[in-house]
Amino acid sequence: MAEEARMTVAEVVANVLAGEHGDFVREAVAIVARELMEAEVSAEIGAGRGEVSLERLKHRNGYRQRGWETRVGEIELAIPRKRSGAAYFPSFLEPRRRSEQAIVAVVLEAYVNGVSTRKVDRLVEQLGIQGMTKDRVSALCRALDVQVEAFRERPLEGDHPYLWLDAKQVKVRDDGHVRSKALVIAYAVHETGRREVIGLDLGEVESEAFWTQLLRDLRRRGLQGVRLCVSDQHEGLRSAIARVLASPWQRCTVHFVRNMHQHCLKGAIIRVASHAAAR
Repeated sequence: MAEEARMTVAEVVANVLAGEHGDFVREAVAIVARELMEAEVSAEIGAGRGEVSLERLKHRNGYRQRGWETRVGEIELAIPRKRSGAAYFPSFLEPRRRSEQAIVAVVLEAYVNGVSTRKVDRLVEQLGIQGMTKDRVSALCRALDVQVEAFRERPLEGDHPYLWLDAKQVKVRDDGHVRSKALVIAYAVHETGRREVIGLDLGEVESEAFWTQLLRDLRRRGLQGVRLCVSDQHEGLRSAIARVLASPWQRCTVHFVRNMHQHCLKGAIIRVASHAAAR
């Protein structure tokens, strides 16, 4: 059964991907930052890169490198330079602005919900960036979509003998309404000992059909050699594991203890938890 959580999709994905997949997140954030800078400097100059325009006010003069510390690691920015006038400085680097958080959130939600021009439009509006045309927004979405799709569809090479499956209930904004949906997570140990998230997906409900589709997608990408699958006691999930993976199953100890607490008196929960941890 999906665990109740007040975390947003972006927060859950951030926690899941922060460690082993930090490179993917950093690269995606760098793509968004690059497109935002190009839009801003084009507005200041009066023309896009390589564009012939009667409204051109200035010309470009290469780039300068600058490090940008973000919650997903340091990103090396190539900041556009102008030949004359005041030096260009990206608005999202201005002190006391929460721009970095907004950019990272868009990237992380794109991983699960896909990329949409509406989300990028909201980001641009939130950051107060001028000169972001519809064509440039579409180009940003396409570049980010390619990055996300390549990561989501990456081949799974070698054996993954141990697999954990879980779900969380998260609040998602959908068609102007906030709805509760199931974010399902597949976490595995590679034969070399490396641990990684191999699958994430978002669905209306945590059902057998949803889990079956996720596991089939993992098999299609190359998941093999599963010797033990660990999850809670969700019947639909157990049926999907038996049908698709045909591997031994073990009940997750954490979920077992949580379920046990539901049958305990409030004053006995600490004692029961201590006894379970000792075992």
